Amino acid sequence: MSTDRPAARSGTFTLGARTDDPMTVRRLGFGAMRVTGPGVWGPPADPDAAVALLRRAVELGVDLIDTADSYGPFVSEDLIRQALHPYGEVVIATKGALLRTGPNAWHVLGEPHYLRQCVEMSLRRLGVERIDLYQLHRVDPRYPLADQLGVLAEMQQQGKIRHIGLSEVDRATLTAAQQQVEVVSVQNIYNVGNRTHADVLEACQERGLGFLPWYPIAGGQLLADDSPLIGLATQTGYSIAALSVAWLLRRSPVMLPIPGTGSIEHLEENCAAVDVVLDDAQWAVLDSLA
Repeated sequence: MSTDRPAARSGTFTLGARTDDPMTVRRLGFGAMRVTGPGVWGPPADPDAAVALLRRAVELGVDLIDTADSYGPFVSEDLIRQALHPYGEVVIATKGALLRTGPNAWHVLGEPHYLRQCVEMSLRRLGVERIDLYQLHRVDPRYPLADQLGVLAEMQQQGKIRHIGLSEVDRATLTAAQQQVEVVSVQNIYNVGNRTHADVLEACQERGLGFLPWYPIAGGQLLADDSPLIGLATQTGYSIAALSVAWLLRRSPVMLPIPGTGSIEHLEENCAAVDVVLDDAQWAVLDSLA
């Protein structure tokens, strides 16, 4: 097996650079949603293969693994512990506030007592005393934002959370949250074909926050047989996935792509994005796909 560690060539970003406890990670991470069963529900068909996949990600130089208690639910966190604990220099980021009732069924639940339970149970499943990055998976409009963030802030003061992040928020919500807690990152949908949250990315750049784009490869349209990227992939010899991730890495220095997969082959393909070299005209093709 190759000893090459391509993710180590993706550059670094420091989460919480303005805090007393900065945390530097490599910019290319791994999203651990797809190590679960169909519909992000239940265990994978081959748990041993999922464990091998997580270990291979770290072998390739990845030191940021993103997960959530709702992936499975609980399955992803359990597999991460089995594969990687004790974590050493690997940062495990998790999330809470989504309730699962079946395959592909997701329900926002930001009730403060439930959020507290989410954190406590993630601590137990991951086998840690403190979670490096805990992200509010969704803001629940039924409860005051201050109450939802207040629970995370309190648990941060108790030493159970190192840094706080947000997921799928608009710029106004990010600003409101920053008035209450120290936010170090945002995880919103963003990819070469979907730039809905360009203004949030801009805010993250201005404020020194990490931006974790979920659905970074936009698997459906961009990987389809009629993908607008087929021509560029054929011309350059790079895969569509590698081109998509490479564009994100180039798009902003605060961008921390976390492409996920259930396949070691696809994992290695995604990591190859760090070595993509295109001329200005080829980059312009990617830029034009918004």
